[in-house]
Amino acid sequence: MNEPVVPGLEAAFEVDARLGELQDHGVTRAGHRRVVPIVGGRITGLVEAEILPGGADWQLVRPDGAVEVDTRYTARTAEGGHVYLSTSGVRSGRPEVLEALLRGDLVDPSEYYFRLAVRLETSVPGLAVLEQSIFVASAVRGADWVRYTAFRVT
Repeated sequence: MNEPVVPGLEAAFEVDARLGELQDHGVTRAGHRRVVPIVGGRITGLVEAEILPGGADWQLVRPDGAVEVDTRYTARTAEGGHVYLSTSGVRSGRPEVLEALLRGDLVDPSEYYFRLAVRLETSVPGLAVLEQSIFVASAVRGADWVRYTAFRVT
């Protein structure tokens, strides 16, 4: 009777982000820092918008080789409204798989783990309901792109 509802997942939107050249900042006090510019792309589904240049993924490479993902970027709807997205997550796998991804090789997504928590912020009235949900995503990394499907946790 007073049990919590078991969450489910429903597909919400897809992100296809284009990336700039990786900037290797070397080992800092926080760890091995890399920054990957987000230079464009599209969002489709419950959100329809163009990703604007100027965002980035501020990555930390852990001693075990896994990459901690921390992105922030903006998209603009056809009507001119803005959506701010931020993600946090992890990309991990066998060392040879992570090296292949770093080289830009296309690797079967079943060979590595790449999951994200996604947050949205917007002043667009028709999209404001999205700020009231939690989203998780499964992602794929290419040489100069990242694609993910975001799922609303029900």
